[in-house]
Amino acid sequence: MRCAVVAITKHGLALAGRVAAALPGARVFAPAKFAELAQRAAPGRAQCYEGKTGEQIPALFAAFDAIVAIVSLGAVVRLIAPHLRDKEQDPAVVVLDEAGRFVIPVLSGHLGGANALAGHLALALGATAVLTTASDARETLCVDLLGRELGWHFEASHDEIVHCSAAVVNDEPVALVQEAGSTDWWRGHANGRSGPLPANLVRLDRLEEADPARYAALLWITREGRAEDHPQWAGRRVIYRPPESP
Repeated sequence: MRCAVVAITKHGLALAGRVAAALPGARVFAPAKFAELAQRAAPGRAQCYEGKTGEQIPALFAAFDAIVAIVSLGAVVRLIAPHLRDKEQDPAVVVLDEAGRFVIPVLSGHLGGANALAGHLALALGATAVLTTASDARETLCVDLLGRELGWHFEASHDEIVHCSAAVVNDEPVALVQEAGSTDWWRGHANGRSGPLPANLVRLDRLEEADPARYAALLWITREGRAEDHPQWAGRRVIYRPPESP
């Protein structure tokens, strides 16, 4: 992950050095007046700029997969707001307080990896990750991350992702049909899950076992199954495609 660490104060730069040490390849960005401090915090990996921090955001959004900002949460929201597009394109944005006590994902928590980045930094800095996405806060299934670490990809519209995610976090009955791929995906799911699979997720081996009248949503893991053959699930399903076995 290409990561930019932005710090705008002397104390923030001290923390930026620790962040950069935990993220190999990360670059530190700071105002030009702190050039000496920035180079001391991240030798050979610091870049300083003239002008306002907000003027750097378009270039950072274009060049990096993630931005770690040691800036107040409110200020970061104002800085990035004019540049937001959608969660499939926006970089991960994570905020830290200057004391290094809290790590807060602000943008692209799931697809962009901000939640996972926050977890990594929390461990490295001895901080607390503040996860506000419902699925992570409750350690339930993240619909748009299922099987990602195993190379699976999903097929679903935005509305289908929203519907199925809501069904999962609201404890509605969800059919989880797995016809292909590794079954050992829960432990590594969404940066790791330690508890059991939530009770509202009912694991089934074949789609024929799932009664559309009984379940609010369908999560279907299959290589060959076709959505058009099962119109009764339209609007409330996500199909996951595991890669072919070696």
